[in-house]
Amino acid sequence: MSRTSAPTGSAAGNLLDDSLFFKLVRVVNLTARPFNEGIGRRHDLSLSDWRVMMVLGSHPGTTASDVCQHTGMDKMSVSRAIAALARRRRVTRKSDPTDGRRTLVWLSSAGQRLFDELSVSARERERQVFRGVGAQEQARLSETLDRLIDALQTADAQAARGSG
Repeated sequence: MSRTSAPTGSAAGNLLDDSLFFKLVRVVNLTARPFNEGIGRRHDLSLSDWRVMMVLGSHPGTTASDVCQHTGMDKMSVSRAIAALARRRRVTRKSDPTDGRRTLVWLSSAGQRLFDELSVSARERERQVFRGVGAQEQARLSETLDRLIDALQTADAQAARGSG
């Protein structure tokens, strides 16, 4: 038995094997592995950068706060990703004409070209992930994930109000 595996039947082993939360984490990690091992390195792009680009590709001219809402990423991670993308000229930033305190972010033409190229790989990875999972199961999973997202956002908002 390795040092990292818990003995079969122990409380720690059951927690790991039976935890839906841990299974979600594992799915995310396994899904992202090809990106981390190849695509990201080839294009000097972190997974956080790519997540931001995905939002900007679908919601051009959005704010960093909106990116946080769409991805579930924290403000610091989004800010770092936007800064890294700006240094590589993959995004452009402009003050919001209706509210000068806000900055709006778009993919630059270079960022849009990269987004279009990588979107093909992302769609293929999604097909790989869901191969063998029927349309009804996918729909149920989508509904369940939406409920989980809503519950987490509600809990986070309540915690923020309580700590403020």
